[in-house]
Amino acid sequence: MSAPTRPVIVVTGASSGIGRDLALTAKGELVLVARSAEVLAALAQEIAAAGGTAHVLALDLSDPGSTARLVDFLAASGLHCEVLVNNAGFGLIGRADGLDRDGQINMLDLNARSLADLTLAVLPGMLHRGRGGVLNVASVASFLPGPNMAMYYATKAFVRSFSNALWQECKGRGVTVTALCPGPVATAFFTRATGGAAHAKGPKKKIPLIFRLIPPTTSRDVALAGWAALAAGKHTIIPGPANRVAAAMTRFVPQRLLLAAVARFQKARH
Repeated sequence: MSAPTRPVIVVTGASSGIGRDLALTAKGELVLVARSAEVLAALAQEIAAAGGTAHVLALDLSDPGSTARLVDFLAASGLHCEVLVNNAGFGLIGRADGLDRDGQINMLDLNARSLADLTLAVLPGMLHRGRGGVLNVASVASFLPGPNMAMYYATKAFVRSFSNALWQECKGRGVTVTALCPGPVATAFFTRATGGAAHAKGPKKKIPLIFRLIPPTTSRDVALAGWAALAAGKHTIIPGPANRVAAAMTRFVPQRLLLAAVARFQKARH
């Protein structure tokens, strides 16, 4: 008979933005995963100062061997994953033929393949124990294709579709899988990506109206919405009323108009 292990919350991409706030607002012992050991160590100290406990594991999750290393780390530490938060990911703006091919495939590996691999690695244990949860960070971008950011939008569509299907498969078995779909988030990444154009004062002729009407949400509000949705057993959560309206509009606006608007928006950001 194997020795008992302690339940932990595993948060990937925990070094900044939404991932950092998901870690700071989590309730339980944590395993923080990202590439930067120094940044994770500082976050772990901050969590410890607030009375929590956090372990640090520096990993490049786009590496195919990263899931095995995480599983081994948990086993060696006497831990098991009770809640998995798949937040790690990045985006590249530009036409697919103009962006670096390796960079785009690396994005696919991190945003989609690694997320699926980690989920499939820990989900059987959760179902065997009859409790647990998976919070996958998708995006409002998952509701439509994204010209000038094609691979990123496609990976987020995968995340939402995969999460929703698993939610149904796990229904009634003690495990919830939730897709967290934020819109624009007020982080350094968002500011850099838009160059300040999306919500800056002054002329906004290049940004389509639909995107100018969506105010950025704070990463902390997104994190709190994600935790609340997971606890409530929801399959999808879109933080912010404007984001929910934007997602709903994708079902009624002609696809060619949506594609043109997204292409124009991403081109302006670029």
